[in-house]
Amino acid sequence: MDPPQAVHLGPRKKRPRHTGTSMASTPHDIRFRDLVLFILEKKMGTTRRAFLMELARRKGFRVENELSDSVTHIVAENNSGSDVLAWLQLQNIKASSELELLDVSWLTECLRAGKPVVMTGRHQLVVRRNSSSSPTPGPQDTLPPAVQKISEYACQRKTTLNNYNRVFTDAFDILAEDSEFRENEGSCLAFMRAAAVLKSLPFPIISMRDTEGIPCLGDKVKCVIEGIIEDGESSEVNTVLSDERYKSFKLFTSVFGVGLKTAEKWFRMGFRTLSKVESDKSLTFTRMQKAGFLYYEDLVSCVNRAEAEAISVLVKEAVAAFLPDASVTVTGGFRRGKMTGHDVDFLISSPEATEEEEQQLLHKVTDLWKQQGLLLYCDHIESTFEKFKLPSRKVDALDHFQKCFLILKLHHQRVDGDRSSQQDGKGWKAIRVDLVMCPYERRAFALLGWTGSRQFERDLRRYATHERKMMLDNHALYDKTKRVFLEAESEEDIFAHLGLEYIEPWERNA
Repeated sequence: MDPPQAVHLGPRKKRPRHTGTSMASTPHDIRFRDLVLFILEKKMGTTRRAFLMELARRKGFRVENELSDSVTHIVAENNSGSDVLAWLQLQNIKASSELELLDVSWLTECLRAGKPVVMTGRHQLVVRRNSSSSPTPGPQDTLPPAVQKISEYACQRKTTLNNYNRVFTDAFDILAEDSEFRENEGSCLAFMRAAAVLKSLPFPIISMRDTEGIPCLGDKVKCVIEGIIEDGESSEVNTVLSDERYKSFKLFTSVFGVGLKTAEKWFRMGFRTLSKVESDKSLTFTRMQKAGFLYYEDLVSCVNRAEAEAISVLVKEAVAAFLPDASVTVTGGFRRGKMTGHDVDFLISSPEATEEEEQQLLHKVTDLWKQQGLLLYCDHIESTFEKFKLPSRKVDALDHFQKCFLILKLHHQRVDGDRSSQQDGKGWKAIRVDLVMCPYERRAFALLGWTGSRQFERDLRRYATHERKMMLDNHALYDKTKRVFLEAESEEDIFAHLGLEYIEPWERNA
């Protein structure tokens, strides 16, 4: 297993600035004449810029090689509005107040749709407060209202995978993990909340002035941010990464079935490597831990999207063999748009199934995989769900639906174009899979709960309790004031009950 890497801000390479490119372009029909695009090369690179320009022209967009007065939209990648305005100043170009400064995510969504899509706050590049890069005061010199007032709740912030502050959030993830290993819940939560709010920002933190007005950034958190800004790295993070206890816990908990108590026990016994743990005759392992060691190399490697899609086909085929009308939905990180994950989660429900059929389905599915030689490990958890039980008060409470935690054998030929693991000779990869079976009328609550992210779900339940006097978990939503359970056919219904703007799954990456 590769050792964790230190978090560095790193020096930025200076590139020559150009307003245009000498690339030749094949003429294309222009379908959208009201838009004139200019794609900024800064931080994007010549090759990617040329590719996006050509692709946009093929889709009917007018894209200028050089910046001119006719340009209506500037598209940039990994730049804030202040960065773009500073670049324009260096070119001695005065920005019009009508000029749209947009993130490349807007263009990629346009290309997918084959037409211009509506510009929203998450697409528009933000000019930081007190920025000296804007030549004259104008509408872009102030933050939009949504940015001026940032909610302390992740469920009121849209957080995509486009993270402008990864250098800080990576540091906080490491510090939160170390606090969790030390069972310091307060510090862990503080770092998790700080990482979550920085991930939602539509601009990068460049100076401490940029942190003004941002919630969830306590003194300890700001000290880490300041250290990274000044030194390019965090001394606190470097201390953690070199700490023997942290490294041992990180290694031990990477084994499927090993939690903090077991990691603590092995560390106190003097173990520092997995080979020493495995070879010690005095230790006894659970069935889950034995599977974790047996398939360690496969399970510790990330599951990519192609593998997740192949597993999805496998699950849907097996479920359809017994309940053809059942819906099978991928949840977790893959539903939020992530390209890799540690496992693949599925929510299963059926509008027509009897209670007995629901109870038997997961057993039938796993029996089928066992007959097919695909089941490497299985742990069934039977349902303890009670229809009129109040939602749990604990924000991290597990649900009571029937579920099973599996390791499945995925043959390489089921993964389109996958050649990555062909060298191992065994022709397959062990994949962690979680299946959850829930009653059809509870599917909206279960889907919301199993989609994540962890911090988004914590804040959603916290918001329900503190702001709405309601109780929410994976089973139900209860209004304590009216003393009634609130029904929901969809996730949108739950957000509406809570008085929240609906946030799409790919915007819940807190």
